[in-house]
Amino acid sequence: MEQAQGLQYAAHTQGCTYRVGASLFASNIGSDHFVGLAGTGAASGIATGAFEWNVVTMPEYLRKRFGGKRIQIYLSVLSLLLYIFTKISASIFAGAIFINLALGLDIYLAIFLLLAITGLYTITGGLAAVIYTDTLQTAIMLVGSFILTGFAFSEVGGYEAFMEKYMKAIPTLISDGNTTIKEECYTPREDSFHIFRDPLKGDLPWPGLIFGLAILALWYWCTDQVIVQRCLSAKNMSHVKAGCTLCGYMKLLPMFLMVMPGMISRILYTECKKYCGTPVGCTNIAYPTLVVELMPDGESFLRG
Repeated sequence: MEQAQGLQYAAHTQGCTYRVGASLFASNIGSDHFVGLAGTGAASGIATGAFEWNVVTMPEYLRKRFGGKRIQIYLSVLSLLLYIFTKISASIFAGAIFINLALGLDIYLAIFLLLAITGLYTITGGLAAVIYTDTLQTAIMLVGSFILTGFAFSEVGGYEAFMEKYMKAIPTLISDGNTTIKEECYTPREDSFHIFRDPLKGDLPWPGLIFGLAILALWYWCTDQVIVQRCLSAKNMSHVKAGCTLCGYMKLLPMFLMVMPGMISRILYTECKKYCGTPVGCTNIAYPTLVVELMPDGESFLRG
């Protein structure tokens, strides 16, 4: 009996840990990451993936620490405005791009549908509904992105071929009417496969990547109420710590599941005018294009 109870408790603990970790991961990783990380990877290489490797984990805390409610209200309002005008808007736009490419819906209609569905289950179900939705979303994201990454590396010929071909991935159309586009602007950077780049000439200089990103990560993972709420929903501190640790391990994956597939998209679809209507590059739709072009559609997949 005691052994059975112990196994039941362990299973419950693992389930809670996974839900907390998965919710933290899904709260952080969204459609904006698949579009943004893949697009930046397509444009400049792997260094942007290092942004996902700096994870550290409060309006109420500030009220208790310093007293009064002014600082609590100020930080709450500031965080809300920052979220609306930065992360939420980018996530909605990125999600709408996916829907637009996959289903052909107007981008504004896609935005409306995203807001309506998200608002419906959040308002009616509360935090519990969000936690379980995040857990399911994490499983779908990871399984789908692993499959797509496999297809992408298979299509490009493996990792060695990927490294070689990316450095030669230059848009085939470098002029548009009377405007001539300099080929050098769209030639892959020499440091595309370097994470730590020149502090003066690099687009992501290593001092900023180490010191600046540490401050940014500390702010996001320790004070963002969306993240903090996930930790507060856990049963006890053990679950919080285990969930954060699990999320930290999962955050190693975006480099390989988002950044590198975005770089492969640049290799496979260099005719930018054909795929996105502009001659300057398809970074915004690098990942969605990969999904549409490489993943089998549902009907053909079911038929085998």
